[in-house]
Amino acid sequence: MADTKEFMSFLQQKGFVWGPSPEIYGGLAGFYTYGPNGKLLKHNIEQAIRHIFQRNEFWEVECPTVMQKEVWEASGHLGGFTDPMIKCYNCKAAFRADVLIHEFFPDAPQCTNDDELLSLVKEKQMKCPNCKGPFEERIIKHNLMMRTTIGVDTEAYNRPETATTTYLPFLRYYDHFRKKLPFGVFQIGKAYRNEISPRQHLLRCREFTQAEGQLFLFPHQKNTFAAYDSVKNNILPFWSHQLQVDKKAPVWLSVEEAMTRGYMKSKAYAWLLHLAFELFIGMGIPQNKLRLRQHHPDEKAFYADDAWDVEIELQSFGWTECCGVHDRTDYDLQQHEKKSGVILSVQAEEGGKMHPHILEIAFGTDRPAFAVMDLFYQAAEKGEGKPMFKVPYVLAPVKVAVLPLMKKDGLAEHAQQLYATISKVYVAKYDESGTIGRRYLREDETGTPFCITVDYDSLTKKEVTLRDRDSGRQIRIAEQDVLRVLGALFDGAPFEGQGKVM
Repeated sequence: MADTKEFMSFLQQKGFVWGPSPEIYGGLAGFYTYGPNGKLLKHNIEQAIRHIFQRNEFWEVECPTVMQKEVWEASGHLGGFTDPMIKCYNCKAAFRADVLIHEFFPDAPQCTNDDELLSLVKEKQMKCPNCKGPFEERIIKHNLMMRTTIGVDTEAYNRPETATTTYLPFLRYYDHFRKKLPFGVFQIGKAYRNEISPRQHLLRCREFTQAEGQLFLFPHQKNTFAAYDSVKNNILPFWSHQLQVDKKAPVWLSVEEAMTRGYMKSKAYAWLLHLAFELFIGMGIPQNKLRLRQHHPDEKAFYADDAWDVEIELQSFGWTECCGVHDRTDYDLQQHEKKSGVILSVQAEEGGKMHPHILEIAFGTDRPAFAVMDLFYQAAEKGEGKPMFKVPYVLAPVKVAVLPLMKKDGLAEHAQQLYATISKVYVAKYDESGTIGRRYLREDETGTPFCITVDYDSLTKKEVTLRDRDSGRQIRIAEQDVLRVLGALFDGAPFEGQGKVM
């Protein structure tokens, strides 16, 4: 397991994540800057999300990030979007109680109400992390909404998630999709939460990016959902609430077997839960680091008919919730119909008008980005060598580095010409500073899959050396074949056989 402080230092030094930001003003908890490598990595993760959603017929939309008070009254956020806050009796520092408990006692039971939280704080004899003083014997409901003003006097709020803003154009979607359900939309964009005391780096921010998919369908379509048949035999790690109560590990079952056991209530929801798992695999998370955790009956939101989370086992913080999958029934459309006065029921094919139900995949892109950095970071062993970032090649921030063996004798100019060709296709980097060995190590540290070295033979034979990050092996290939070979390698072709082994 990597040392957390060492890992955080790596993220700073290698241009992945800086902060808390703005650093020159002392930093503000919950706000971070993605450096050049971090932004490229996050972009690649978000592109993977888009690809998987689009492949499954979800269509991307973009909605406003600020909306007037009435929207958030209807959604329930103004009245009930709160976190349990506990304060230190001595220094008055405030903390989110449930997060603080699990930060220091990861195996502590899930608490579903304030009395349970207080009881656990007393049982564990928890003290303030800042001054080691006792906590006050009360839980305060802290509202997470960030208030603003539009124009002169219109009360408004930054959205705390993308979901609500995605629901509001429902009638536009209905017309666009030719009045036929089901249909899916998704949104990737910024959201804001006034967290009490953000900790755990990117895992809990006040400004973050969410990626949420919404599937609209009529209730009677949930168990006639055709796409279910394409995934029903796939095996997933289900951790039902009963397995949690019995302190047993998740079980790997087919989706069909999980349905037979009553884990999910509908085929459409089971398909969506499988899609959530597929999204995280597509983001590069290893399958053995994932599990699906069912919400306890008293943990589910009152409107949720089904609710599971996707959790990732991190090197730095252990099992961490990264995604929620919910059957929200018709709650949202009903609420906004009441508040707005606009009828949001539509004609069903079976006859009569009804409110569609919404099945939701809700997650942020910062947590999987952090997870990828956490899981594929490898510290230097026993103080020797350099750390490595063995990120999956398709997600690597920079795909190729072009390196002249020396800066003299025309090698640099030749390498720059090759770089100009490669950079038209791939995010590439040119580096002529330091020994070739040191430059290889620099690229290993930031995850670059392939280095191309231009040497003296390149000038006469028009050949270059291609080095593979993970194996350290090298082959010689013709310059004219560079793009073809790189394309094959990024498509999964074996490194050996692409050129002459050195």
